[in-house]
Amino acid sequence: MESDNGKGLILAVASSVFIGSSFILKKKGLKRAAANGTRAGYGGYTYLLEPLWWAGMITMIVGEAANFVAYIYAPAVLVTPLGALSIIISAILAHFLLKEKLKKMGVLGCVSCIVGSVVIVIHAPKEQTPNSVQEIWTLATHPAFLVYVAITMSVVLALILHFEPLCGQSNILVYIGICSLMGALTVMSIKAIGIAIKLTMEGVSQIGYPQTWLFLMVAVTCVVTQLIYLNKALDTFNAAIVSPVYYVMFTTLTIVASAIMFKDWSGQDAASVASELCGFITVLTGTMILHGTKEEEQQQASSSGKENKKTSVLIDFRTSSEINRHITHITVSSGGIEGNADLIFGSSESVRWYESRKSTNEEHLISLYSPEY
Repeated sequence: MESDNGKGLILAVASSVFIGSSFILKKKGLKRAAANGTRAGYGGYTYLLEPLWWAGMITMIVGEAANFVAYIYAPAVLVTPLGALSIIISAILAHFLLKEKLKKMGVLGCVSCIVGSVVIVIHAPKEQTPNSVQEIWTLATHPAFLVYVAITMSVVLALILHFEPLCGQSNILVYIGICSLMGALTVMSIKAIGIAIKLTMEGVSQIGYPQTWLFLMVAVTCVVTQLIYLNKALDTFNAAIVSPVYYVMFTTLTIVASAIMFKDWSGQDAASVASELCGFITVLTGTMILHGTKEEEQQQASSSGKENKKTSVLIDFRTSSEINRHITHITVSSGGIEGNADLIFGSSESVRWYESRKSTNEEHLISLYSPEY
């Protein structure tokens, strides 16, 4: 493997390790903060005082910085799919540190991501690094890439102006489509900025070229738009659905954009390209399996929580001599709602009652231990 690709690979893997670890650190910090104040999900900000949360935030920043530099040395077709490794790191650490069990399907998803990543690394194309920001500008203004940009912006405008008001709240592809399309352009702009920074540090200043600042403006615009619509997607739809769909669309469009602009696959034979595509599909499959397992666990935890709800009964004994026969009045508190109910004993430790505030007679079996008088 060429030295530049090797540097990009190391940085991409390191980025995944940092980002995957940051999720666990931030989650542990949020749990500690929730124990001492209002949870973040309910508008609390006590997590800002939690060192673990800040450790996770710093770790994520380091990971994103490593990912940024990785794009300077290696093609997007190599760097972008390796982002799936952060999901594996997060899942493994959660299994040991957060006691979130990694089931068999989760292990299968991890293995699929690793196998796909290895295939991509083995067959990754050599990066063709431009010697100036002007060369990058020439690639960006090539007719093929201009057609891609025109199609992308047309689709984004159509999604924002027409489809978002029509079905943005019901169709996840509207928000995710905008994020992914803009995200691909973000990566192209950031890659151009990264190469300009690298050349400047090597003594060939690129600061004086207007193209450098134009790429920076495009990157900022795309990032802001991407974040706005990603937040809309997360606020509207289940995160367990948003994450895999966004990853698949973003990664696919980024690889397509990079292949058109930087001609990543030029000089490669059909077998290598086919191998990369197979590795990419394997990574996507593993990602979908991992997130599918996560969503299933969330549903099971939710249903388990509902089954384990307890009903408390406060009994006002009118005639203690008839305790083993009949009680004419009790106050029932169930799920935060209080009401009166008639109660009839069955066995010595169980009771059957009918709540008077229910529209229909819902039968409850409650374990009850009679007090001594």
